[in-house]
Amino acid sequence: MSRSPLRRRERIAVLVPVAVMSTLGLWGLDRDGMWRDEAATFQVARRSLPQIWHLLRSVDAVHGLYYLLMHPVLALHPGEVLLRLPSVCGAAAAAGLVAALGVRLGRPRVGLWAGLLYAVTPMVGHYAQEGRSYALVAAGVAGATLLLVRAVEGGRWWPYGLVVAVTCVLHEFAVLTLPAHAGTLALARVPGRVWRGWGSAAGAAVVVLLPLVLVSRGQAEQVAWLTAPDGRSVERLVGQFFGPSHRVLLPCLGLAVLAVAAPLPRRVSLVGVAGPLLVIPPAVLMGVSQLRPLYDDRYVLYSLAGVPLLAAAGAERMAGVVGRLRPGGRCVPGTGVALLGVVAVCCGFLAQLPLLRADRRAAHRPDDLGAVSAAVARRVRAGDPVLFLPSLERRSALAYPAGFRGVRDVALAVPAAESGTLYGREVGPEELRRRLEGLRYVWVVSERYALDPSWIPWNATERAKLAVVKRDFLTREEYVRPHLTLRLYVRRHKP
Repeated sequence: MSRSPLRRRERIAVLVPVAVMSTLGLWGLDRDGMWRDEAATFQVARRSLPQIWHLLRSVDAVHGLYYLLMHPVLALHPGEVLLRLPSVCGAAAAAGLVAALGVRLGRPRVGLWAGLLYAVTPMVGHYAQEGRSYALVAAGVAGATLLLVRAVEGGRWWPYGLVVAVTCVLHEFAVLTLPAHAGTLALARVPGRVWRGWGSAAGAAVVVLLPLVLVSRGQAEQVAWLTAPDGRSVERLVGQFFGPSHRVLLPCLGLAVLAVAAPLPRRVSLVGVAGPLLVIPPAVLMGVSQLRPLYDDRYVLYSLAGVPLLAAAGAERMAGVVGRLRPGGRCVPGTGVALLGVVAVCCGFLAQLPLLRADRRAAHRPDDLGAVSAAVARRVRAGDPVLFLPSLERRSALAYPAGFRGVRDVALAVPAAESGTLYGREVGPEELRRRLEGLRYVWVVSERYALDPSWIPWNATERAKLAVVKRDFLTREEYVRPHLTLRLYVRRHKP
């Protein structure tokens, strides 16, 4: 085959997954309702650059580069669509890069299958529609992996080091890509000069990342909510990576096993790239998290790229075996085999369509701050006093201020942007008691757990809120929604 038709097939194999992923990412992107993590991106990225820098010195340094990237994006037109659009672009780029890896290490149809399978995976679609950095990190890791292959085959190492460094600064747990890439080089049995080139590039990336690691260690309380992963965590991750439905999970897992069963050549292979990328980062992070919990499945989203690559490699091996077993030794034409693989991916897509459709609803996220703001707007009037319990419930007012327009924030001392915090700095307990003394009534916006008698807040101001409200006020009205309790408290009659 001449180079021109082959190159055309290679381009098609890469561009089709990009188009499919873009379409799926844009589908339902304009859903209302940011959840808490998206709201953090939305309100921080809209601050001035000095205010963002002020924040990063005390909290969220791990997301600093992402906030800076989102700053000019949200300056164009702040809203849900532009908030999530960079993630759609990141997911589309990742799908194309996965396909490019399949093309380079296999053949065009392998890349096409891998890219399409990546695009229709529900976990990919979920983070493609979320205003956080994880889809962009996945694209960075896929790009670095492709540059690794090129460097091993005679290319330069500095592009690889640059992409790894930027991706790690975008989210520091992307550094676990480096042991995965070391595993790839070990399986390929590369010569010493390749190890030296890779070591120099990887070392430079680690040096760039080190200041962020030192700063983020001082902000470790942000992930204090994480728990040590267990067997259920592994089971959940396998379901997210290979498919939540057994109709998808079992075929993908079977094809991956078939691919791994093939003997690995000495050069860099598709299995040698995909296997370490799939296994090593989650395994390392889960292992470390037994001592200090740091694991969350979204932190290793980039490892998912190993699944479609292995499944496509297994499908290619199966196609070769079936072709050799056909009567008369006649093989199905290459285009026909490619289309059969595409049909199989379409069947997987249809099997997971209900989950993909449900994921486009705001109710499928942990919470909906837009709904909280709307509930407050219907019941609280301008000038009414409002108390947020705990203070992080103020995030709904920061993300959707229209519902809180004109209300009096009783506990607020310094607004979020000015204080260099995510949710603002509140007054001390004595000042809070003084402010509440003159009120005949107060609205309390809270999480359900905050009004549970067993909840004991660590912050003195939060304890004062609970103590004064319980001692001096009675509940007059209550509106309960998922992740929200809105109560109107009126002052008790004094004897």
